[in-house]
Amino acid sequence: MRKLKLDELGRISVNEFKQAEKLPLIMILDNIRSLNNIGSLFRTADAFRIEKIYLTGFTATPPHKDIHKTALGATESVAWEYVERIEDLLASLKENNIRIAAVEQTDESTMLQKFFPKPGEKWAFIFGNEVKGVSEEALPLVDLAIEIPQFGTKHSFNVAVSAGIVLWDFTAKIKFGYHV
Repeated sequence: MRKLKLDELGRISVNEFKQAEKLPLIMILDNIRSLNNIGSLFRTADAFRIEKIYLTGFTATPPHKDIHKTALGATESVAWEYVERIEDLLASLKENNIRIAAVEQTDESTMLQKFFPKPGEKWAFIFGNEVKGVSEEALPLVDLAIEIPQFGTKHSFNVAVSAGIVLWDFTAKIKFGYHV
């Protein structure tokens, strides 16, 4: 076994990325305070080739050196837009028949392994603040909440880790047809 070299990874260019078919998924970053988390979320969005990222509330926007440090250029490949009020964004997405899920622990959460998106549906996943989670303004406007099962003492993932788990699960179910 040997590690692959960069030129063996089959990476596409930013222009090829912009033209490529995307996963029918939008990420909404709701009041994310850490610039490093924002950059990491961009990088994860690039890896799964999602359609777009919306930054809301006090979430910082590119360009910023601390976002760039962890995004590694993904702010150039992934489409993004800033919308101040998450309520306005969610209303607009609903008008366009996009299903909305908060990645949050609620009294009505659907556990991730029991979430099965249907082919042809477009989804938007909201990832919330590192301390307070998804904003109270957003929760009444979502179609459902998705919770990642956890078994330790913390019952808390870093927001970038949560996004990696949820985006992989969505990708596996939509692109590869994995169903539990």
